[in-house]
Amino acid sequence: MTLKLDKDGVTIADPAQVVLESDPYRRLSYTWHTFTQEWAAAYDVSDGHLAKVASEPRLKVTFDIEPLGDYVRLTVVHDGFGPGSAALPGVTQGWPLLVSSLKSLLETGDVLPVG
Repeated sequence: MTLKLDKDGVTIADPAQVVLESDPYRRLSYTWHTFTQEWAAAYDVSDGHLAKVASEPRLKVTFDIEPLGDYVRLTVVHDGFGPGSAALPGVTQGWPLLVSSLKSLLETGDVLPVG
């Protein structure tokens, strides 16, 4: 799977990042990307932190969509973190921002401003 990040046009080609489950309009589950030098440079991540997150087990992300009348519930689960995970703090900050921006896009046609 190839991941293209908006940040500085970074592309992470990672054949080990695979779709684990796909049920259109209901569920998508996949393995999280590898932490690479390109990713670290785009996000100003130190070599020490990159070494820590790159040494951790591969993570998994699952999106569940549940119809609720005129609305839907989106549940995002990012799991596979070991005790003291170095990746967890970034993920904990990242997903709420991304999901909030998605909500704004769906409601208004515009994403939240970055920065």
